[in-house]
Amino acid sequence: MTYKDAGKPAMERAQHLLSLMTLEEKIGQLIQPFGWKTYEYKNGQISLTESFKQQVTNGGVGSLYGVLRADPWTGVSLENGLSPQEGAQAVNEIQRYAIEHSRLGIPILIGEECSHGHMAIGGTVFPVPLSIGSTWNVDLYREMCHAVAVETRSQGGVATYSPVLDVVRDPRWGRTEECFGEDPYLISKMGVASVEGLQGESLDRDDSVVATLKHFAGYGSSEGGRNAGPVHMGRRELMEVDLLPFKKAVEAGAESIMPAYNEIDGVPCTVNSELLDEILRKEWGFDGMVITDCGAIDMLASGHDTAEDGMDAAVQAIRAGIDMEMSGEMFNKHLLEAVNLGKLETEVIDQAVQRVLCLKFKLGLFENPYVDPNRAGNVIGSSEHIALAHQLAAEGTVLLKNENGILPLSKTSGKIAVIGPNADQGYNQLGDYTSPQPPHSVATVLKGIRQKLKDEPQRVLYAPGCRIKDDSKEGFDLALSCAEQADTVVMVLGGSSARDFGEGTIDLRTGASKVTEHAWSDMDCGEGIDRMTLQLSGVQLELLQEIHKLGKPVVVVLINGRPIAEPWMDKHAHAILEAWYPGQEGGHAIADILFGDVNPSGRLTISVPKHVGQLPVYYHGKRSRGKRYLEDDSQPRYPFGYGLSYTEFSYSDLKIEPQVIRSDEQATLTVNVTNTGDREGDEVVQMYISDAVSHYTRPAKELKGFRKIHLKPGESKTVEFTVGAEQLQYIGKDYKYVVEPGLFRVMAGRHVNDTLSTDLTVQED
Repeated sequence: MTYKDAGKPAMERAQHLLSLMTLEEKIGQLIQPFGWKTYEYKNGQISLTESFKQQVTNGGVGSLYGVLRADPWTGVSLENGLSPQEGAQAVNEIQRYAIEHSRLGIPILIGEECSHGHMAIGGTVFPVPLSIGSTWNVDLYREMCHAVAVETRSQGGVATYSPVLDVVRDPRWGRTEECFGEDPYLISKMGVASVEGLQGESLDRDDSVVATLKHFAGYGSSEGGRNAGPVHMGRRELMEVDLLPFKKAVEAGAESIMPAYNEIDGVPCTVNSELLDEILRKEWGFDGMVITDCGAIDMLASGHDTAEDGMDAAVQAIRAGIDMEMSGEMFNKHLLEAVNLGKLETEVIDQAVQRVLCLKFKLGLFENPYVDPNRAGNVIGSSEHIALAHQLAAEGTVLLKNENGILPLSKTSGKIAVIGPNADQGYNQLGDYTSPQPPHSVATVLKGIRQKLKDEPQRVLYAPGCRIKDDSKEGFDLALSCAEQADTVVMVLGGSSARDFGEGTIDLRTGASKVTEHAWSDMDCGEGIDRMTLQLSGVQLELLQEIHKLGKPVVVVLINGRPIAEPWMDKHAHAILEAWYPGQEGGHAIADILFGDVNPSGRLTISVPKHVGQLPVYYHGKRSRGKRYLEDDSQPRYPFGYGLSYTEFSYSDLKIEPQVIRSDEQATLTVNVTNTGDREGDEVVQMYISDAVSHYTRPAKELKGFRKIHLKPGESKTVEFTVGAEQLQYIGKDYKYVVEPGLFRVMAGRHVNDTLSTDLTVQED
C-alpha cells in the first residue's frame, strides 16, 4: 500500500491514505483533544480512558494536546504525575491503541508546550524568552531549542507550540515574558534559530520536533495591553514589523503556525484568509499545518461575534485555512453535520486532512511511532541541559545600575542579608507555562548565594519581608533585623507568574515555608494577567524604602516577567540586576554575577519606561511621535539595547565602504571595539540604520545587525556588518519591498542611544 511505503514522498503517501478514508476518519484527523484526559495513573499503573478508546473507534484522533502537560489546569502534580520514563510509556500506550484499534492504523501527532522547556515533570526549565532575548546569543538559543527537542521527542512529543514571535508594544500585557522583546529584527533572528534548533536536520529524527510559530499576527499590539484585545494597525506596519519574524521563520522551514486570538481591522485572525491564504501560503509558500489556539473558533461566535453559532464558526475557520483545532471541540461537533447539510464541501476538509497527514509522514510516525522510555530517563534534565540553562540565565541577566562599583561583592568578607519575596521562592522565578518542580531542582537566589559562600554560611541572613501582592507588613521587622546585622543587603523583588499549585506559602515572621488550607497566589504576570501599572506589586517598594533608611548598600535583583517602572528604586538602589524569570538555574547564575565569577553581558530587548504614562516607549517609533510630555520627556529610563558590564568598552573608527552604492549592491560597515577596563567581558555590538528621507514615514532608528563578542582587558576587535537591500528596504508603494535612493545614516554602538554614525548614499540605478 502506497501510504505504508516509506520510500514514497510524503505528499504522495498522504494523498493515497486520504483516498481510503471515510468522512468521519478525515474529521478525526483535524481535532486535537486534551491529552491528559486520555489516560489515568493509579497505583503506578497507566490505563487508557474509555472515552479515548471510543474516540479512536468512532473515527480516530488526529492529535493530542498536552499529554504530558503538568500544571493546575491539567490537575497533574508531582504527586500524581508521570516520571520521564512513565511519560514515554504513556505515550507509547496511546499510540499503540490508536494504531492497533483504528481501521487504517494512523498514528497520533502529540503536541506539547515547550516555551522555555518541555512543560512536563522532570523537564529542564530554561529562562523565559524575554530573558533569552536579553542574551543576544542566537547560537546559544539554537542549542537550547535542540535540547528542548531532544527532551520532548524522547517522551513521544513531536510538535511544540513555540516559538512566540509576537512583537511587544505594551509591556502591561501579561504575556510579555513569553516574547523576545520589542524589535522585529532581533525576534526574527531568534525565530529562525528556534526553527533550526527544534526541527533540526530532519523531522523524522529522534532529536527533532515541529516548531509552531505563534501568534499570527499582531498579538503583542492589543488595545490597552489587554490579552487578545483588538489590534489597531495599518497594513504597512503589520507587514514591516509584526509579520517580519513569521516570514523569516517560514523561510527557515517552520512546519506549523498558530493564528492569534485577536482581530486586526475587524477581522479575527482565526478566519483572516488574507493572512492565512494570500500572505502565508501564496506569497510566502508555506505548505505546513495551521492549528488554532485553544478556544479560538468558539470565540468567533462568543466574543468576536462574527459567526452566528458554532457550526458557522467552524465552517468559517476551515474555509479560511485552519487545518486543525486545538481542543477539537468545534470541529468535532459541527464539521460532519455541516457537510451533511451542504454547508461545507468535502474538498475543503480533504485539503486540511492532507496537510495533517503529510506532516505525520514527514515526522516518520508511521515507521517509528514509539519511543524508548530508558532514553527519556537519560536525556531529560541531564547535566548538560542544566549547564545550558545556567549559562543562558547568566547571559540573559542585565546589569542596569552599579553605583560606585558596588558590584561585584566580596566572597571573603562581610555579612549579606538576602531579603524579599523572590529570594527563596523557586517557582516564582520560573515563569508561566512551567510544570511543578521539586524544591531541590530550583536554585533560588538565596540558595545560589549560600552555595557561593558554602565555607561561611553564617555570613548569609534571610527574611522574605513581604509577599508579591499582599499588603501585609508583618514580615518587615524580621527583614529589618536581618538588614541591620548585614554589611550589604541583596533585595530580591519583582513579580510572579506562578500558577497556584496549592503548595503553600511563606511565614513572613520566620521566613519558613508553610502549607495553608488555601494557598496564597502571588501571580501578577502571565497569560491573562494584564496590568494597569508597571510598579512593584504589594508593599515591595515600601519594604525597599524601609531597608534603605538603614544606610546599608542595597543591591536590587529583579525577578519578573515584564519591565518594572519604579523611579524611587532607580534613584536610590545602589545596584540593580534585571534577571527576568531566569529558570531553574537562575539563583546560581545570579550569584555568579553578584560575586564577579561572571561578568554581566545581558542587554535589554525591551525599553524600560520611567512611568507607565509614557507608553508606548518602544524605540522604533516614528520621527513624528513627539518629543515630551508636560511632566517629563518621552525617553525610557533604560533604552533598548542597554546593559552595563564590570568592564568598559570604547568604540572608534566607524567606517563604511563604499560610501555610495546602487540598490542591488552592498557596503561593509566596520567599527573597532576595545575593552578599556581591567576585566574580560562580552559586548553586544549593535548596528542601527536610519533612512534620512523616504516616501513613506520610517522609524527614527531600526536595529539591522548585532554581534556578541568577547574581549580581554586591553583587547580590540574590528566588527563587521553587511549593509545591503536586506538592511535598507522597507514596504513602499503597493506594499512591495523597495530600496529608495538617497541618504542613510548607519550607526553602531552599545545601545540605541549610544552610537557612532556615518553616512551611506544609495544612488539611482
